[in-house]
Amino acid sequence: MKARLGIAPIAWWNDDLAELSDDVSLEECLRQASEAGFTGMETGRRFPMDMGELGPILARYGISVCGGWFSGLLLDGDIEAEKDRVAQQMEFFIAAGAPCIVYGETARSIQGNRSAPLSTKPKLNEGEMAAYGRKLSEFADWCAGQGMPISYHHHMAAAVETESELDLLMKHSSVPLLFDAGHMAFAGGDVLRVIENHHARITHVHTKDIRRDVVDALDRKTESFLDAVIKGAFTVPGDGSLDFEQIVKALASKGYEGWFVVEAEQDPIKNPPLDMARKGHKELLRVMDAAGYEVMK
Repeated sequence: MKARLGIAPIAWWNDDLAELSDDVSLEECLRQASEAGFTGMETGRRFPMDMGELGPILARYGISVCGGWFSGLLLDGDIEAEKDRVAQQMEFFIAAGAPCIVYGETARSIQGNRSAPLSTKPKLNEGEMAAYGRKLSEFADWCAGQGMPISYHHHMAAAVETESELDLLMKHSSVPLLFDAGHMAFAGGDVLRVIENHHARITHVHTKDIRRDVVDALDRKTESFLDAVIKGAFTVPGDGSLDFEQIVKALASKGYEGWFVVEAEQDPIKNPPLDMARKGHKELLRVMDAAGYEVMK
């Protein structure tokens, strides 16, 4: 089985909280990612959305585009409007040969609102989830038909956060799934059970780790998602509390092949991005070998 290792630029520049950003250029970010051993990077706010401009820069560092976030609004919005909103990113991703667009639902989400406690996240009943799932499925089918599939990112502080919410979405939709171990563990879910139940839908993987002591100490009635990030809830594989050898072996047992992307937002002063990238890559190489993956260069 084959795997590719990528990383997200959120370790260098946090799009939701500017204070958690390292003052480095796009080229320095790519250089550090390449030095750490990664061959892919998801897009971020300092990426030009033009392969004519970006392509030569990526080539200098042996990096390809391995995905990138789209702030979806389908929960409250119109499918045709979302098609218009995603069109430029889709065109760019097709030109870049990216595997997917990462769809994150931001309608009603409190993930970027530091004054909103985690306990105030949006909640949907089954009927609302079913209606949402139908819209998502139609949108996902359209995107795939255009040549660029989406992969749905369950996310803390959003409408689909918990394991039970993800189960409902999977029941009422056909949308491909991005499995994020860190977000699911933070939400209190069983990461191995999620793989067991939904492996057939997993098309992209984020290898985000958590610091269990930080997560468990949060007061979810008063502290926000961004408060948790600032406190260091997330980190890279090998630096946190999750057993990534077990997680990666579970994915391997179900035949998953594709990208494993380190996406771990945290304070770059306390946790220098290059050091974190090296640590995450080293741990992923170890667990990939244990799971029988061939890591593609």
